[in-house]
Amino acid sequence: MLACTAFFCLEQLGAAGNLLVTWLALFPVKSSLFWPWQLVTYAFLHADTLHLFFNMLALWMFGSELELLWGRKRYMAFLAMGALFGGLTYMVVTALLGVSSALVGFSGAIYALLLASALLFPTRTIMPLFPPIPMKMITFVIVFGVIALVMGVSGTDYGALAHLGGMLGGWITMRYWRGQPPFGTRRR
Repeated sequence: MLACTAFFCLEQLGAAGNLLVTWLALFPVKSSLFWPWQLVTYAFLHADTLHLFFNMLALWMFGSELELLWGRKRYMAFLAMGALFGGLTYMVVTALLGVSSALVGFSGAIYALLLASALLFPTRTIMPLFPPIPMKMITFVIVFGVIALVMGVSGTDYGALAHLGGMLGGWITMRYWRGQPPFGTRRR
């Protein structure tokens, strides 16, 4: 949370902030602005204050318990996998569809956390901000996954497909940790 907030503050520094975004946001591979480190660094940048606020709120709401459950090292690895898979998904989408915009935000990692919460606590009742209706965690995650899918497939927001990539990364990571197919039966 501190790193994302610090980077957001640096983004506000006019020309220096623009240079930071140019170096750290995830640009399409065909762009002259693409660099390999952007697959991770894009997650620390945010488009605006609301983007930062809601990502950090979700990180705190869903990540705090998982960090206590898994420990800091495993938790950080899980976040990294969500962000990495979100970035990889966006790279594939931009390559296939010729999209030229850059990606910023921690949402891939957030959606990985949402999926992990739904897998670990599917029947837990939560009260989301949007919509303010009590629902089971699994229902909440399915609704947000479907919204991301519709936004991405409709072309409204191709970045929403990175959210689904984050979910995929979280799912693969949890299967690996649990020793579930295709990773064998040994528990990690």
